[in-house]
Amino acid sequence: MTIQIPKQQKKEMLSWLLEGLPNEACGLLAGVRQDNAIAVKKFYGMHNVDESSTHFSMDAREQFAVMKEIRENGYMLLANVHSHPDTKAEPSEEDKRLAYDSGIIYLICSFMEKEPVVKAYRIIDRKRVSKVSIQYE
Repeated sequence: MTIQIPKQQKKEMLSWLLEGLPNEACGLLAGVRQDNAIAVKKFYGMHNVDESSTHFSMDAREQFAVMKEIRENGYMLLANVHSHPDTKAEPSEEDKRLAYDSGIIYLICSFMEKEPVVKAYRIIDRKRVSKVSIQYE
């Protein structure tokens, strides 16, 4: 499985996540599924209501409004995105525990190196993790 992210959405996503430092930042990716490929059409930056460097929570009203817009545009929710300011781009135990939707992809962006590192995963049953390829268009 591959998630295809246009360069514009990658730029918007990284800019949003970088702006959130030193806290974790979060967002959603929406688009369409095409066979085994997942094509991103839009990035939605979401506010981390926890304002924490080790945890994030999205505002329920903001999520509801974004989900409504996603449906109105004929898209589907493809991925949950968040940053790790000081740790690797790998799901933490908390990330796995909170991964309630095994049908979406979880993107994690680490800022612990000089350049941001973005990785994508599927998290099944809130414990099994498998990598997903990212293709930037």
